[in-house]
Amino acid sequence: MQRILQLSLIGLSSLFALASGNSAQGIHTRQIGSPFTTNFTMYFGVIISPFHDIPLYTHDKTDGVYNMVVEIPRWTNAKFEINKETAMNPIKQDLTKDTHEPRFVPNIYPFKGYPWNYGALPQTWEDPHRITKDTGAKGDNDPIDVIEIGDQVGHTGQIKQVKLLGVFGLIDQGETDWKLVMIDVTDPLAKVLNDIDDVEKHKPGLLKDTARFFQVYKMPQGKKKNTIAFNNVPQNKAYATKLVYETHEYWYALVNGTSSKDSIHTENLSVKNSPYKISPDSAILAAVQPNNPLPPATLPKSLDTWSFVA
Repeated sequence: MQRILQLSLIGLSSLFALASGNSAQGIHTRQIGSPFTTNFTMYFGVIISPFHDIPLYTHDKTDGVYNMVVEIPRWTNAKFEINKETAMNPIKQDLTKDTHEPRFVPNIYPFKGYPWNYGALPQTWEDPHRITKDTGAKGDNDPIDVIEIGDQVGHTGQIKQVKLLGVFGLIDQGETDWKLVMIDVTDPLAKVLNDIDDVEKHKPGLLKDTARFFQVYKMPQGKKKNTIAFNNVPQNKAYATKLVYETHEYWYALVNGTSSKDSIHTENLSVKNSPYKISPDSAILAAVQPNNPLPPATLPKSLDTWSFVA
């Protein structure tokens, strides 16, 4: 893990300056098109990759505070995610694999959409070429996912500073898909939530319901029930921290050319010695459309109902 400390990356404050300043945490977002449609795209800064350029750590490794990119706000259904297949990895509306229409997560009784803020840690990657010993399945080829359990409802594109509490070992349709349990450091409970056992003390029932959500949330679309490693029990902070270090290492191998990137876009502005590093005046950045936010499209009527899963 020593290499993590030796990564020479542009600091967060420098990145924010590069991104020309911002909303909540120093980075503008550039929205193109209408939310809930196939043409919705949200870029970060002018222009940086939320996958590769936003640092994993808010300050450094020692204080245990991470940067989370919020993709999906709590109680919403639209499946927004960092898009690996587009240059500079904007957030886009995920599409269904069969019809290529906008994807929405159904309301699984008694939930309304996602029951927490959902997103990912930048500069992490679940390597699909590696089988995880504790799950027996390959990584899902995405940044490692985060469920943020604080009280504040986030917004798509927000960068939250979060602390790590534990992790669920979801096996989603045959792939390892870790779900880190984290909390915004500004949340009133952040000081008393320090490990996974503290969650049940202060938010009773949340972890049990989270496990059930991940098991069944794809069943209304006809997919099989998911499984969760360790008999549905989330693992503690120490276990989760090792996963973060590991997936950060895998990410670095991706952006330094050691691992095959396949269809993943690895262009970045900040990773030292990366063969994919580009300059701020690159044609790739110049080709990005200007800010052009359009009103959200009408949500499907199906999102006014609950799905009941036995």
